[in-house]
Parts: sequence; structure tokens; C-alpha cells
Amino acid sequence: MKTILSKDEINYIVIDNHTPDGWYEYYSSCQGYLKAWRIDNQVVISGGWVRAVYRMAEDNLRTNGLSFGLAVVLNGDDKKDNPVKNRLISCRNDIDQQSLERTLEHIFNLRHGTLGLLKNPLDAGVVRSIIKQHFSAVYPDSHGCSESRDGFCMVGNSLTSVVGIEESSICGDLQISKHPLILESMTIFSSARANACVWRGKWMYEVILQTAGIQQLGWATRSCPFTDRMGVGDAENSYAFDGRREKKWNKEDEAYGQPWVVGDIIGCCIDFDEDEILFFRNGISLGVAFSCIRKMPPGSGYFPAISLSQDEKCDLNFGSRPFKYPVTGFLPIQSTPHACALASQLLQSLSRLLELQRTESADFNSLGRLGRLKRFVPLEDIFVPVALAICEELFYILDKEVESTEYVAWGPFLSFLMEVFGLQAPHDFSSLDRVLDLFLLFRSSNLLFQHLINALSSGCKTASLVLTECPHSGSYCYLALACHLLKREELMILWWKSPDFEFLFEGFLSRKSPNKHDIKFMIPSVWWPNSYKDVSLESSMMLTTMALSSAIEKIEEKHRDLCCLVLQFIPPKTPLQLPGLVFRTFLQNLLLKSRGDHNFPSRATLRNPVLVSIYAVVLHFLSEGFPPSDICGWSMGCKGNKSDIGFLHQGGLQRFPIALFLKNDSHRVDIPRLGGSFNHLAKAHPVYDKEEEVLSWEEGCMDDEESKVTHFTRRKPCCCSCNVSDPAKIYCDPTKPSLKGSRGHTTSAPESSSHCTSGNLNDEIIDKPSSSDHSYSRAEYRPVQHIRIVPTETMFSSAMLGEEELLDAMLLLYHIGVAPSLKKASTYLSNQSQSISQLEEIDRQMKEGPCGEQQRRLKEAQNICREEIIDCIRHSTWYRIALLARWKQRGMYAACMWTVQLLLILSKDDVLFSFVPEFYLETLVDCFHVLRKSDPPFAPSAIFIKQGLTSFVTFVVTHFNDPRISSTDLRDLLLQSISVLVQYKDFLVAFETNVAATNMMPRALISAFDNRSWMPVTNVLLRLCKGSGFGSSKHGESSTSSVIFQRLLRDACTKDGELFATFLNHLFNILSWTITEFSVSVREMQEKYQASHAFSLIMCFTLLCGTIFLIPAPVSEFQLQKSSVVFYLSCNLARILEFCTCEVPQAFLLGTDMNLRRLTEVVVFILSQMILATDSDFFEMAVRRHGNLLEKVNRGLILAPLAGILLNLLDSSMVPSGSKQNDVIGVFASMDCPDTVLCGLQCMLEYNWAGFSKGNAHFSKLRQLEEFSSLLISEMSSRDSERSGLGYEAQTDDSTCCICYIQEADAQFFPCSHKSCFGCITRHLLNCQRCFFCNATVINVTRKSQRSSESN
Repeated sequence: MKTILSKDEINYIVIDNHTPDGWYEYYSSCQGYLKAWRIDNQVVISGGWVRAVYRMAEDNLRTNGLSFGLAVVLNGDDKKDNPVKNRLISCRNDIDQQSLERTLEHIFNLRHGTLGLLKNPLDAGVVRSIIKQHFSAVYPDSHGCSESRDGFCMVGNSLTSVVGIEESSICGDLQISKHPLILESMTIFSSARANACVWRGKWMYEVILQTAGIQQLGWATRSCPFTDRMGVGDAENSYAFDGRREKKWNKEDEAYGQPWVVGDIIGCCIDFDEDEILFFRNGISLGVAFSCIRKMPPGSGYFPAISLSQDEKCDLNFGSRPFKYPVTGFLPIQSTPHACALASQLLQSLSRLLELQRTESADFNSLGRLGRLKRFVPLEDIFVPVALAICEELFYILDKEVESTEYVAWGPFLSFLMEVFGLQAPHDFSSLDRVLDLFLLFRSSNLLFQHLINALSSGCKTASLVLTECPHSGSYCYLALACHLLKREELMILWWKSPDFEFLFEGFLSRKSPNKHDIKFMIPSVWWPNSYKDVSLESSMMLTTMALSSAIEKIEEKHRDLCCLVLQFIPPKTPLQLPGLVFRTFLQNLLLKSRGDHNFPSRATLRNPVLVSIYAVVLHFLSEGFPPSDICGWSMGCKGNKSDIGFLHQGGLQRFPIALFLKNDSHRVDIPRLGGSFNHLAKAHPVYDKEEEVLSWEEGCMDDEESKVTHFTRRKPCCCSCNVSDPAKIYCDPTKPSLKGSRGHTTSAPESSSHCTSGNLNDEIIDKPSSSDHSYSRAEYRPVQHIRIVPTETMFSSAMLGEEELLDAMLLLYHIGVAPSLKKASTYLSNQSQSISQLEEIDRQMKEGPCGEQQRRLKEAQNICREEIIDCIRHSTWYRIALLARWKQRGMYAACMWTVQLLLILSKDDVLFSFVPEFYLETLVDCFHVLRKSDPPFAPSAIFIKQGLTSFVTFVVTHFNDPRISSTDLRDLLLQSISVLVQYKDFLVAFETNVAATNMMPRALISAFDNRSWMPVTNVLLRLCKGSGFGSSKHGESSTSSVIFQRLLRDACTKDGELFATFLNHLFNILSWTITEFSVSVREMQEKYQASHAFSLIMCFTLLCGTIFLIPAPVSEFQLQKSSVVFYLSCNLARILEFCTCEVPQAFLLGTDMNLRRLTEVVVFILSQMILATDSDFFEMAVRRHGNLLEKVNRGLILAPLAGILLNLLDSSMVPSGSKQNDVIGVFASMDCPDTVLCGLQCMLEYNWAGFSKGNAHFSKLRQLEEFSSLLISEMSSRDSERSGLGYEAQTDDSTCCICYIQEADAQFFPCSHKSCFGCITRHLLNCQRCFFCNATVINVTRKSQRSSESN
């Protein structure tokens, strides 16, 4: 007797003749020959036992003590709640084979002895007669519906039994975008109900979410009104669930459920037995949503109903397809097709036939002595007729009931193929190929395979990653099966001819995004440094990230396989097309649809995982090379290089078809360009003669010979350097998992994480929209060499999809698909960092031993912070795994190198540069900063720029003030990049050693300091000048200062006096504005506090480093944030002003005293508004930033630059000069608020500078301030005495300037002839060219001395 069992449980066993001692000899593939004792029908074996239940042969003969027939062998650990895997086996004697009839009974699962002796030779007709004769007897319900439909009825005048949408119920514009029932709302709010209702029993339907916005899904009666404002759940007899807002609706809304995502399947169930309505998300119950629902009379029950907001889509399945997550006891609204049961049994019979074939073809050589193994009849004799008969009968019933084909394809047929192919690798390709050969013989199979492709595409959309199923989880099994099916030319053509080809292609490339609940199950264990003492959480999280990374890599590999099939596909149409054109069309249409209006992606696009998937596919092709299966060499035709070297890493001669920018293609014409809109540029610069040209250059031609790093130099770029490409050398931080792997076509698992930045770097720098009016001077750095333009016909065919076009598409995919996801990751990382800081502060306070209510509040705050940290770590880890695998970072770096060189080449031609799409620049900057902030780092910061991206520094410093870039936001983006980079020492060195940076950046920064760009310019200047100011050596501020750029800035200011004067004017104006804003903000908070205190003091306790501040409730968080930002901006601007007085003191001490007087006014204004007139408590509350320690919040931040300004002026005034210097003391003494000046100086002298910045050498100069204060007091006393002697008449002298009341009115406006002092007039004309008395336009200004000389 042979027993064939599960490989993992019971091995192959052969029981031989019993021995004299009563034992049976048996063979185990694991242990060899052993003995067993048979008691009745149990075979007892040492170490365990198996139970054999025999089906006796019809004659019940026994030969040598053994039965021949069929048997079911069960595991001895069999339990009722844990059914064992069992399998039919065959028993025979040593001479006779199992009969043909018994074999057929096994295949069709018939009772033993059902078939008599066959009188005719076995063929398909005989087998079909067996099926028709016996299936109806064995399965009496196979041709009828067994489920009770009591409590259900169709409504309306429809003659069909198909459940759909009742057209008369539609309110708004609800369209069927895809058949059968994918609905899309084209108006603000649309509603509809089905054409069937229920009133008794248990019923359900499923909704597959195509978008994840506001949708109200549920049930409604016919009396529920639908309007443009009211939908399902907004009336009494309607009930709905909305996962976007996590609420349930029945007139009023209540919190309920979980947030849903695209691809979720929502089960809507109604139970009249319990009078309840329930909702399920992906088969998991969300709980009872509504109870005690109103009973309805027969024929007037509850209808499935939905309401969708604009652009929302969903796929309704009332039962025309098998439910993905059926709920036990609930029936579908649409009855199951009659042919489904018979089709299932036929496919199960075919499955048993294939199983026998696999068993017979298995290699038994290792078992030995298997000559006695009892078998069925040889399958080569019966496989073809039996298989053909099964297929003929299947297609006969499907042709007879065509409407059931969809249900059979989505259900039994898909399950059958999955069983044959295998859900996990290694897959059974040979068995699947045999099945495909068999089914494709029938013309009717086309419709079946069409529905199958639809089912596989939908499966990819809805499949979720399950940690326990990794690495073959998520959409892997659907993709693997689809890839193998579509290798058949006839199936690929069938798919391509489908009107839904692109829609299905998007489905295959979909990857379901998890919500916070899903991520919690995927990443159950979370660890971060100093979080827990249990190290097991650290290793558990690492293993989890490795498993998820492996699963994503498997899915991405199948995405690439599928795209390769489409790339290689040549459509059967005339004229003959080239490979790649189908993929090009799909890519163009996808990008066109995803861009939305005005190149801004829609809400649905921002959550479109297809863009991320296709981006990863294209990036892998360009970086890691095309797979060996790439036929025709279409992608390599341009260079002739091998496909195992990625296009981005080939180096040498680079080229780019100019037509990608200049061609008037419908899918590209609306993309914003650097110079403006395409239509405007095309009219202004006709370039049709250049469309067929290709721009060529040598890699690295824009760099100096000393700093040049290419793929052919001795030093390799970071993307190809062994220092950064070996994953084993990268430190593995469990909070930022790095997983080991190798590169190649089957790419490595994610090995790096990234603290991502948004496209505008908003997390690091406050951006204020603005523009610069200064002219742009062209860079005079290294001349471009080895650049030429050649006709495209000699090298490149525009009809063929090339790597350059794929690169162009990849940059746009990153911009509209990947960058928003990375921005979300950046937000989570930022929140994670803040929450960890808050938790550390709370832990510190708890160690101080608070008691009572404070202890309880701290404990609650601690738990909240921990939950926030865990949630942020889970999300940031997921984004890191999904988006920033090691090979992706390598490709991103190479893409940055390629793109920045292309932009520098194009910038030499004004016309071509203006046609460059804006997303090239945006993607370049975003990719650069994502890689820069990756953790663990993609490359050490010392070589990150030096070995490959020196050109990036050249580009940003030469174009952040380039007027050819029409978008001021893009220019600000480049300026912000400089601001971020110069704060790091290694990156600052890259700027100091860059020729373009040293030649252009200082003057360009000063030019760009205007009413728009002053904020990022201030940040850059501040970071370049760190360490040179008074009291600025603490906290390592001098570590990133640049002596080189400080010298260059000084030279730029001294060489161009007019430019520096304009800069100073803007600096004075903006600093005065920020001081005023801060003063007003603090005053408003004080007034609100006093007003609220008059009624009742509503306290909000804010815990600041152990100190509890009482904040009046009316003070908003926005006010606090605004005052804090304005204060720090004022401090930074004061530092810049201090630098100017140090490096260019002659601008204040020589010539007219206008700059000195304005400087004095600003200093006095700061002292009066920010220091002396502000309550200390409100000052500390207003300037404290979130997360800053209290010791950093003090008046020293603004007092230090003021002290430095005074000391710089005093030091410079002591240096001998050939010209007469302005009187610093005299100007300060002339201010009309002497008390403010003196009090401010006293405040500086009394401030605890040692606590502000210990060990600073500047503090030895404080004695100079004391001497200055004494001299100032003396000068003020002298002036007071002088005024007293002159009397009142002197104050009313007509010759005194009526603006400052100090100087003589020695200047006159023309033509209006109004008079004032020359200093006040000059200051006014810096910002306005009109008279400040009569508002007339000023043509000329003459001084009294000038008029006297002219008269003489």
C-alpha cells in the first residue's frame, strides 16, 4: 500500500508484507525501513502513528494481507478544529494496476464503484458522457440556486435580473467610467441607489475604493431625498459610513471606523434578524454601526446607496463577481450564476488530474525499492481526452450562460490557476503552461481570459501586505501569474486590444498604501534609541523591516517584468511599429492625466501609487540596466552599450534630443517652462529648425580639471564608489533600517533611510514669495568644451523610445508622484524629532519627583508623546522602505549628476534654456536634498558633493538670481538650497573651492537682498558670517563661518558703492519693519491679557523647562509663533548689520552721515521697542520657539549685535583716516530720546554676558561701552546747555529742517521748491521719488552751497 502525504507532515510510506512477529515493515523517506504494528485500521509507528481509512475494492479481496483500492491517509494529530491535509492514495497488488474506472472516479470525485466497465475506448466524448450522467446526481444543486432569496426584490421597469444603479435615482452627475459598475462623480456631490431592495434576512455588497476621498456608502429607503447637499446618511431612513472623515451618518454624524485608503474593500452589511447595519474593511469588522433600524414592509425595503464628492470613484460589486471578503451568513444582492457550481467542480476535477500528473512525474529515485509502489493507470494514456472533455464541457456551459463567465473567471478559474501555479516561489510553470495550451485551444477562452486579466489587475489594487506572508505577500501572486500569462503572444494581444488596457495596466502597477492601523499590524514592534531596555524590540523591528523590504522588492521585480513585456510588445498593426511605443503611449497618457490643471497634481494624483511604481521601474532600467530579456536591443540602439550598465552610469559622451523640449506635443505643451509658457516662448523664439537636433557633450565638461569626477576618472562618482555602494559597510540603525543585499536586475532590499525635505525646503527655511529686479551677470567660469549639436538622423531615431525620453518621464514622475510622498515622510520625521525632545523633557521633569496633580499630568503627557513617537516611526519607516531602497538612492544620485550637467549645458543657450520644463529644476533640487539628508548617509558629507555633484554648486550659485528663470519661486528654491548647504562645514568647503561660487555668489547675494528674497539671503549671509560678531562663539557658531566669503563680501561691498548703498537701504527698512511687527504683536498680547483679566483669568499652563507660564486663553498659537519668528529674524538682520559695520565701517564714518544716522535710529528704535518697553514675562513668552530651552530665550540675542555695532564703530573711528570722519557720539547725542539711549546702554552693560556666552574675547571690550556711555552723557549735557542758552526762538527758526529738527534745511526739491536738510531728502529718495510735502515728482535736488556757487 502506498500513502502519499504532505511533504512537511507524513513522508512517503510503503507498507510491505507483515513479518512473523506481527509487525508490518514500512518505508519512510526520512528514516528508511522501520516496522509498524497494524491494529484494525490503524497503523502504529514508533514515535507516532497514522490512521489509514480504507476504501475497499469492489471484490474486497486481500492479497498477502493488503487491500488494493483507494485510501485516505490522515495525520495522527487530527482534530475537529484543525482539519488535516489528506490525500487519496491507491492500493493494488504487485501484479495488477488500478483500473481505468477507478482512476476516473478519483479524478471526478465519484463514489467507489460508480463507474462500470467502460465498453468504448476512452475519448473526450466518453468522458463528457460520464460528466453529464453523474454530475447532476452527485451534485443535485449544481444547476440551480440553493440560496434562499426571500426578502429581496428588483424594482423599476427593468427586464433584466442584473442588479445595478437605478437611473431615475441619480442626483448630480454620476457616470459609469468603467464597466460594469465603476462610478465617478462629476459634480460636487452625487448620489444614487441600486435597483434592488431587501427587507428580510442578511444581505451585503462590496465597494472597492478607486479613490479615498469623501464617500458615503450604505443603505437608504426610497423616501431618502437626494440633493446636491444631502445624500446617503443625511436623512432619517438612510445609513452611511465615510472612512475619509471616519464617521457614520444617520441625520447626525458620529465617530466610527477607520480611515480608508485606495484599494480598500468596504463590506456593507444589513442584518434584519438583529436589526443592525455593519461595515467591514478588508474583511475586518468595524463594529455595529447602527442598531434598531426601522423595519420596512415587503417590497419597500432598504436599497444599497452611495454618495460621492467630486472626482471620487468606487467600484460596486453587488454579487456579479465573487466577494473578496464574504461575511458568513450574508447573501449577495446579486444571485450567484447557476453555472458557477458546475464550473467549480469541473475545474476541481482538472486540478486532481494535474495533481496525478505531478505525482507520476515526481522523481522517486531516492526512495528505493519503489517497484512495488501502487499507481493509477499511466496518465499519458488518459490526460488528453479527460482534459479536453473537461474544457469542452466548461466552455459549453459558459457559452450557454455568457453572463456567468465573469463570475467564473474572477472566482473558480482564478483560484484554479493560482492553485496550479502556486502562490509562492518556486512556481509550477510547466503545469500552468500545459493548462494554458489546453484552454487556448478554445476560441471561447478569449472572453474568459479577458475577465481573468481584469481580476488579476483588480487583485493587485486590493491586495495588502501581510507580515506573516512575506516575502511573497501583497500583489506578488497576482503579478507573477499575470507576467507568465502575458508572455503568451495571444494573451498580450488580447490585453492590448481591450478598451481598458491602460486602466488595467495601472491596476497591475498599483500598490496599496496602508493606513495607520495597517502599519501597526505590519510593524508591531517599534524601537528608538533610549526608548526601552528590552533589546528584543530592536531586533524584532529590524527583522520586520527586512521582511517588508523583501516583499516590496519582490513586487517591484514583477512590475519590471511586466513593463519589460509591454516594452518589447510589437502591436499587430500596419505599418509595423517599433518596440516600446505601447509603453510610451501609456506613459504619456498617465502623466497627462496625473498632472491635472496647470501642472498641479490633483488630490487623487498625490495618492496615486501607480506613479511611484512606474517611477521605480524606469529608475531601475536607467540605473541598474535593462534585463537580459530585452529583445531587439531597442533601448541600447543609441550607444550600443551592454544592457547590464545603466544608462545613467555609462559616462563618456552624453546626448539629449532637443525635440523633447521644443516639440509641440499635446501631452507636453502645457508644462510650465523656465522662461514661461510654451506658447509664449514658441511665438517669441521660433525654433522649429532645431527640433531634429541632438545636444552632445562630454561628461564632466563643466567642471575644472582638478575637481572633475566622472565614470572614467580615477575617482568615481559616489553612485559608483565602493565607499558608498557596499551595503555591508553602512551602519544599521534600527530606527532607520538598512538591509543588506546586492545590486543587479533583482535589486537589493532597502538599505537606507532619508530625512526628506519638501520641494521648497519649508522644514528648514521660511520662504517668503518675492522677486529680484537686479540684472543678471552671466557666469564667467570654465568655458564649455566638447559640446556639439548633431542631426538626429545620424545617431538617434525619434520614432524609437530612448533612454533620454525615459529620463525625462522619470523626472516628471518623481515631481508629481514621489515628491509628495517624501514630503509626508519629512513631516513624520520632523514630528518624530519634536516628540522625542518633548518626551526627554518630560522624563527629566518626572525625575525631579513632582507630586499630586502635576505627576498625573506629566504621566498623561508622557503616554501621549510615546504614542506619537511610535506612530511617526512606523510611518517614516514605511516610507523609507517603500521609497528609498539603496539602489534607488544610487539611481537618484546618478540622475542628479546627469540632470545638472544637462541644465548647465543648456544654460549657455538662452533660447534652449528658457524651454526647459520647470520640473527638471525642482526634481533636481529635491533629489539632491533627499540624498543629502539620508540617514544612514548615502555618502559621507565630505565627498557627497566633491565626487559627482560639484556641478550642482555651480548651477545654484549662477542661477538663483537668473532673470531667465521666470518663476521667482524657483529662484528662491535655489537660494534656499544655498542657505541650507552653507550651514554645514563640509558643504561650505565645496562652495569655497568652487570657482563660480567665489566669483559670483557674494555680489549676487547682495543684489538679491530685496523686498522678496531678503529672508533666504539673510540666512545665507548670517551663516557665512557666523563667529565674527559680538558674543557669537557659543554653541559652535563659528564652526561654519567662512573667512573666504567674509573677505569676498567685503570686497563686493567696497568695490560697488551703489550696490552696497541699495543693500543697506533695504536692510534698514526691513529691520525697522520686523522690529515694528514684534512690538505690535507683543502689545496686542498684553492688551488681550489685560482685557481677559478684567472678566476672568482663563489659564493655560505651558510647561517650559520646569517653569509654568500663565498664558491668557485669548492669545493664539499663531500670535506666539509670529512673534517668535519676527524676533529671530530681527536678531539675524541685526547680525548682518553688525557685520557691515565691522567689514565696511567707512560706509558709516566717511562721507555723508546719512547711513550713520539711520543706523543710530535703528539701534535706538530696537532699544525702545524690543528691550525697554516690553514686559519681561511677555518677552520670554513671545520669543520662545517650540522646543528651545529657556536658557536660549533671553535679551542677549538682540543686545549682542547692538553691542557689536557700537564697538565696531568705536574701533573704526579710532583708526586714522585721511578724510574727516563722522562723529559717532554726536549723532547718538542728537537723538530726541536721550533717556532711551542711555537706558539701553546701561542695559547692555548690566547684562550677564558671561552666562550668555562663556569665554568670549569680545567681553573685554565692554569697558569701551562704559567710556562711550560717559562721553555720550557729557555730549548730551553740553547740547542741553547749548539749547537752553539759545532759547525758544532757536527751535522755531525757519532754516531748521522740519523733518529731523536738527540739521539746517540746506536742500531744495525741484520743481516744487520745498526745503529740508540734504540728509533727510536723500533718505527719502532712496525709497520714493516724490516730494514728501506735496507728492510731486522730484526731478532734481540742489543744496544751498551748490546754489551759491552757481549764482557766483
